[in-house]
Amino acid sequence: MSSHRLSRKRRYVTWGAAGVAVVAGAGIAAQTSMAATTWPAQKTFTGRAFDTCAAPSLSAMKAWHTGFYGAAAVYIGGKNRGCAQANLTASWVKSVSTLGWKLIPLYVGAQPPCQTGSSPEKISAATAASLGASDAADAVAKASALGMKAGSPVYLDMESYDITNKACNDAVLTYVRAFDKALRAKTYRSGYYGFTSSSAKAIANATDKTDLPGNMWYALWDKTNTTTSDWPFGASQWTNHSRGHQYMVNSKETIGGVTITVDRDAWDGPVAITG
Repeated sequence: MSSHRLSRKRRYVTWGAAGVAVVAGAGIAAQTSMAATTWPAQKTFTGRAFDTCAAPSLSAMKAWHTGFYGAAAVYIGGKNRGCAQANLTASWVKSVSTLGWKLIPLYVGAQPPCQTGSSPEKISAATAASLGASDAADAVAKASALGMKAGSPVYLDMESYDITNKACNDAVLTYVRAFDKALRAKTYRSGYYGFTSSSAKAIANATDKTDLPGNMWYALWDKTNTTTSDWPFGASQWTNHSRGHQYMVNSKETIGGVTITVDRDAWDGPVAITG
């Protein structure tokens, strides 16, 4: 299991966990309902990406820039972020972007109240809306400080939880909607990382589609580098460069003489605007 993403917690999802169909238009409707503002053109990347707990050094990113990976996810903030980010600065973002890397901003916000394990920040029914808005404001501030401009996506990391617990699930959805609405108010695009068997499924099955994420990064550890052939939701969902797929975890890899343990991602979606 992958344990590097979330502080003091391990994931409780088995390899190859399956999801269910998303109600048509969930992601697209949310993305096209953004406030009537002049939005910067979306910057997208299609290819192989990786995510790892701490942003690698600039020298490591230079060594890894061989063409196998073209994008890297970075943990820009959140009280539940699991690793210190000594390398993740505005200077680093500028330098790796100049090398040609595309960056995927990930924010580890508050986690579900019924989730297994402890977290520095958890959602409650009473705080879900206000916490979602304040976490989004923090995510925008963190992204902006790193040189990730308006129009960039921020992917909210929601780890596995019991979505059959209605009170818990309702609190999560309230939090996600508040987070996404506040992001869009600042002209940042909404994204979501979740599991096809739980946290992504909750978004998929939500009756109210208002302010749901416009981009879906789904965890399905089937070792298949694709965002289409194993897409577990409806074919019309999250189309037009709105998908990411985490398909392998804890892969220890050496490129250019530098070894890093990463999760592999197939990517066809928005990335940070840094230029």
